[in-house]
Amino acid sequence: MINNLGKISIIGAGNVGASCAQRIAERACADIVLVDIIDGLPQGRALDILQSAHILDFKSRLTGTNSYQETANSDVVIITSGISRKPGMTRDELLLTNAKIITEVVQQVANYSPDCIIIMVANPVDAMTHLAINTSRFPRNRVFGLSGVLDCARFSSFIATELNIPVSDVSACIMGQHGNNMVVIPRLSTVKGKPLTEILPPETINKLVKRTINGGAEIVGLLKTGSAFYAPSAAVAQMVDAVISDKKQVMHCATYLEGEYGIRDTVISTPVKLGRTGIEEVIELELTAEEKQSLTNSVKAVQELVKTIKLG
Repeated sequence: MINNLGKISIIGAGNVGASCAQRIAERACADIVLVDIIDGLPQGRALDILQSAHILDFKSRLTGTNSYQETANSDVVIITSGISRKPGMTRDELLLTNAKIITEVVQQVANYSPDCIIIMVANPVDAMTHLAINTSRFPRNRVFGLSGVLDCARFSSFIATELNIPVSDVSACIMGQHGNNMVVIPRLSTVKGKPLTEILPPETINKLVKRTINGGAEIVGLLKTGSAFYAPSAAVAQMVDAVISDKKQVMHCATYLEGEYGIRDTVISTPVKLGRTGIEEVIELELTAEEKQSLTNSVKAVQELVKTIKLG
């Protein structure tokens, strides 16, 4: 059970935002504000979730609104707003449209909740997290994004299915961009503490890595009219839990680097320790020369996106 935080606001009442609200309500003694520009959408979804409180025995109060005023003094703000990916659309193609949306959202969030922690979900998440830091002028520990938590969950599920074992036996390691240039590191991914490279042959690992990189696109292709939201919302809820319960938990998040791994002024997924103040430590892993080169290539891809939205 999550301790009473006070207030969590979720910007965007689509599938991801509403699912986040449901998952957090079930886990948290905190008030939740669900915001969307579509009249009736956040109100209806908040009311629907609230009516499950008696059945699921949660104490969270939920409010749906089209106004940022009701988000004032939030402790955590989750930003899921923006257009979702359509079949055949890459994350990069979302960039300019979502950059405009996110700029406006973050300005409102920073205005009404100047001391909050922002968790970015909108894609491309690395660039949007960078944009949120620049727009809000918050310190980097208070603005980070969903990336590695979801990517690691996907890789772990594929490994567990391949080996027919509980997914709890698997620990995955993925860094870099959330997208086609993510850096999956099988050597540092383990099954019951044993490196994956000692358990599965290279061709099988490569198959699972490729499926992980295309994990979101595979779901988009199957759904045809939407994108993933069950796993992303679960990942966000886990991040929120780590923050507001002050767990000091190591998780892979989209993080602004200030020299770690020799990288500056760039947001990529890296393991961090999450606690009550947000990112409390950036953890630097020992990488091989090949892994470092892959990470460098991934960083360059993110930096190109950032240049497109004129952040650097």
